Amino acid sequence: MFDLLGLSPGLLVLFVAFGFMIGVFFGFFGMGGSFLVTPALLILGYPAPVAIGSSMAFVFGTAVIATMKHHDAGQVDYRLGALMFVGITLGIELGSRLVFGLEVLGLANVVVGVAYVVLLAAIGALFTRSALDTGDDTEVDSETDHDGEAGDDVPEIAKRIQSHEVPPMMRLADGSRASLWTISGVGGGVGLVSGFLGVGGGFVRMPAIYYVIGTPLAIAVGTSLFGGLMSGAVGAFTYGRAGVIDIGIVTALLVGSALGARIGSSATAYVDENDVTIYFGIMLLVASLAVGLGELSEWIGLPVLDRVSFVLLVGSAFLVCSMILYHGALAVRRDVVVDATQH
Repeated sequence: MFDLLGLSPGLLVLFVAFGFMIGVFFGFFGMGGSFLVTPALLILGYPAPVAIGSSMAFVFGTAVIATMKHHDAGQVDYRLGALMFVGITLGIELGSRLVFGLEVLGLANVVVGVAYVVLLAAIGALFTRSALDTGDDTEVDSETDHDGEAGDDVPEIAKRIQSHEVPPMMRLADGSRASLWTISGVGGGVGLVSGFLGVGGGFVRMPAIYYVIGTPLAIAVGTSLFGGLMSGAVGAFTYGRAGVIDIGIVTALLVGSALGARIGSSATAYVDENDVTIYFGIMLLVASLAVGLGELSEWIGLPVLDRVSFVLLVGSAFLVCSMILYHGALAVRRDVVVDATQH
């Protein structure tokens, strides 16, 4: 089996475990964690096209699993996802062309690595700040509930964007309306990120659907997963044509994520996302530091930094995965105790 996948026993176990953790992220946050796969493969010494192509193929497989779970809960706006598809496709094609062009110049690994450092740091700071602000907003949200507006679940910035009606306007699953130009712009931007960095774009796509297009958070997560399915399929096809996808890595990751995605999706019914969002933000900040150390290691020729970088990357992912499972276990135990007392 090891010869078939082309992986040593150690790498096989590592990729299966890593896939499980990423599957939990995908199911719970609607973000695939592929933004961890590509830098991890780069740190392990895989060429940028192989790391990106394998990551995209993994995104597709994991997205299928997680989308099915959210479909069962009625949390996927398929029309919105389909409208974003054209922009996603064009963006991925452009992003992949940029990667192959940089590879010819010998700059792909460096440019992709630096882009990861900046993007992970920015998104991590956004999530961490949002999580810290949540506690301050709790009382305000509680008062809003009494006025009957809590069910809206759409951020103010999205409402302001929706107020500018630039035709053609499209009706979303929750009954609100958004400009086709806004939807196409979000799709194109996410596709560009996906094709260039080898990610499903979920850590950009889900916030964009929620904060820019303006859907309720649960639908933003489910639709983001559906978008990951489409972008992963297009990206895997694009890089597959160039023969740069490592099937062994993808298979090992998918074995782990198949279980993780189901558990993560189920956990959304028990765990308040606000309880673990801050850990997710911190993980992104640590991941940014890890990728930065990996790039520094290559520049100054200090291999020990590569090992430190990889430990930080996997360790931060393990922390967030553990917190999701921990809060989920507490919630299930609490429900069991309540049911027992009622009977």
